Amino acid sequence: MNKIGKYFLLFLMVVSNTQCARKSTPTGGLKDTLAPVMLNASPKMNTIFFDKDKITITFDEFIKLNDLSKQLIISPPLEFDQYKIKPQGTVSRKIQIELLDSLQDETTYTFNFGESIVDNNEGNPLPFFQYTLSTGPIIDSLEIKGTITDAFDRITEPYTSIHLYPVDSTFNDSTIFLKKPFYATNTLDSIAYNFKNLRPDTYEIIAIKDVAGNYLFDQNVDKIGFLDKPITLPMDSIVHFRIFKETANLFWARPFFINTNQIGFGYYGAPDMNAIEVKSKVPSNFRYLINRNRETDTLNFWFRGGDQLDSLKLGIKEKDTTKMYTVKFRKELRDSLVIKPLSSGGMDLLDSFKIESNLPLVKINLDLIKITGLDSLAVAFKASLDKNYDRLSLFYEWLPNDDYKIELLPNALVDFWGKTHDTLSFQAKTKSISDYGNIILQIIREDQDPFVLELMNLKGEALRRYDEPNEFDTYEFKFLLPGEYLFRYIRDKNGNKKWDTGSYLKKIQPENVYYSPDTIELRANWDINQQLKIPADVDPFSKIDSLETLN
Repeated sequence: MNKIGKYFLLFLMVVSNTQCARKSTPTGGLKDTLAPVMLNASPKMNTIFFDKDKITITFDEFIKLNDLSKQLIISPPLEFDQYKIKPQGTVSRKIQIELLDSLQDETTYTFNFGESIVDNNEGNPLPFFQYTLSTGPIIDSLEIKGTITDAFDRITEPYTSIHLYPVDSTFNDSTIFLKKPFYATNTLDSIAYNFKNLRPDTYEIIAIKDVAGNYLFDQNVDKIGFLDKPITLPMDSIVHFRIFKETANLFWARPFFINTNQIGFGYYGAPDMNAIEVKSKVPSNFRYLINRNRETDTLNFWFRGGDQLDSLKLGIKEKDTTKMYTVKFRKELRDSLVIKPLSSGGMDLLDSFKIESNLPLVKINLDLIKITGLDSLAVAFKASLDKNYDRLSLFYEWLPNDDYKIELLPNALVDFWGKTHDTLSFQAKTKSISDYGNIILQIIREDQDPFVLELMNLKGEALRRYDEPNEFDTYEFKFLLPGEYLFRYIRDKNGNKKWDTGSYLKKIQPENVYYSPDTIELRANWDINQQLKIPADVDPFSKIDSLETLN
């Protein structure tokens, strides 16, 4: 063997010994993907004549309980001080339910753990595990199935509660506000529910988005869905709901001082500006104006002619009474008038140029506003002041691929106190026609009822609308930026050109809303023709099932 061969053999021996001596980490077996398995329960599942104060459920591995307060549904409901559940914050092979109070006689109870039970190592959930018992001789076995959909929004949020109330001599329309239901379940992370272990009876059934988790209907925060009449088991076994937010009850906060000429009125609900009255003795030149704050639930009470006043007494009418408040003034100067454009420099061809003011505007002089294009020639435009007194819109048939200059001379805009601005100049540039796409939509419907048709983006914002029919029920949506769109169709029963919500106490269902099932992907320089089929009936659970692209 030559020298090179010897050296090569020696190298192999060293490498082999090094590899044999190197330590390595065991790779282990396959990842555990199996959910925990219940081995036994004491008392046994579906026990009748239950009279114990403790329940123990044993599993084949260590488990923990995640998000138990949200996932656990006990039916009929128990108060939090009526039971304890372990483990919470630790791991165990057992779940222990300790009952701190007696249960109702002749009643089937269900502890539905949702997806709270997971194994300790991999977090594999045991979905919809439930333990059922009866304090009487039988386990009730009737059930109700159904779905929950939002009456107005395209996407329905999960975790909606369904409540059952026996219709007996104690039940009335106020019960859902004051008393917990006899049975309760939850959709958990879907829009479908399956109400099990119910007994034959006649029930009021509702679905609510139970924000507080208190099993009561809180009208100001919860969404609700209801049927026009009670259901009877076992006959009514499939029930669907549309949930909606009622018009919130109006509440006023105490008015507060902002500056020398401004007072704020906080509110919750739909405010009535006519409810505010001046009760102080004021000078003859005293004037006031009210508008809404666009960022908070506040009404701005602007006033002038009160320089000699050190306070103002105000009344707020609430039903048959008027609440009185006195607002004391401090030396806080009013803000100066600030005018700024809402448009960011780019202008869509069918849009208006919008200008915003921080103070209410009361006078517009169009002769002092000038709009010119690239050719420097002034164009004829129209203007509109928002009913909130703080936004001015300038309308013109903007030409594509043009650069406009908007100039406002002093006194073009005058605020509530007679103040104006310096000379203002803004720029607005339009795109080329080839940068846009168009959608032509034909509605296929059998009725001629009033409607509102809206073009939506995926954020849920309404971009364009039609609320008047035409001869062929064909509607053009021109000069749209590339993107994804869909349509919303509202059956406007009362013809007021908006969607009307419902009321549980008045037994009024919300107006029906239909969304196109598929989004439309529009590209630049495209024309898309589509048909939208609207169901002929007014069934609240009908859905659009066809949105066809035409050749």
